[in-house]
Amino acid sequence: MKFFIDTANVDEIRKANDMGVISGVTTNPSLIAKEGRDFNEVIREITSIVDGPISGEVKATTIDAEGMIKEGREIAAIHKNMIVKIPMTEEGLKAVKQLSSEGIKTNVTLIFTANQALLAAEAGATYVSPFLGRLDDISTVGVDLISDIVQIFDNYGYDTEIIAASVRNPIHVTDCALAGADIATVPYKVIQQMTKHPLTDQGIEKFQADYRAVFGD
Repeated sequence: MKFFIDTANVDEIRKANDMGVISGVTTNPSLIAKEGRDFNEVIREITSIVDGPISGEVKATTIDAEGMIKEGREIAAIHKNMIVKIPMTEEGLKAVKQLSSEGIKTNVTLIFTANQALLAAEAGATYVSPFLGRLDDISTVGVDLISDIVQIFDNYGYDTEIIAASVRNPIHVTDCALAGADIATVPYKVIQQMTKHPLTDQGIEKFQADYRAVFGD
């Protein structure tokens, strides 16, 4: 399973990239707004750091297919690695179909059912992003959705890749890997949490103590 980092914070992207564990980036209007910076400026800086797929979403206020197509072309023109993120709506599917026919890669976001993922794949989406954390928030087992989509895509040979999104903790990551997600897009804090275990810390401390006892600092 590949890892994308889900943020628009350039410092976090740089740190994760330096660790050698990420192969792409996902952003959304809320993450861009949180940084308080110009969209194109942020995206261009990200492309200079990560050499992999970078999802940039159409404006949250753009709800018609024509507008999404126009913005999608503009996003795709920023850099060869750009993926156009489109919301899962009827108009969004129309935009995905057109953009895909032009060779522009798309990521259909806000997926909460297997049927939505199936429609996105049929429309030609490069990626679908099911949101497991938000399903967990309403007492639905989010990882079950990942498993269902994996099985359906395998049944019919769809090339569309599954990006597990709304990942909240390391357990989500493990569950998504076991379920067969192609990619998990995770916040930087979750990547940090994944590196840690108390026994690892204790082991390092013991090795250091043993070394100092014999060789000193």
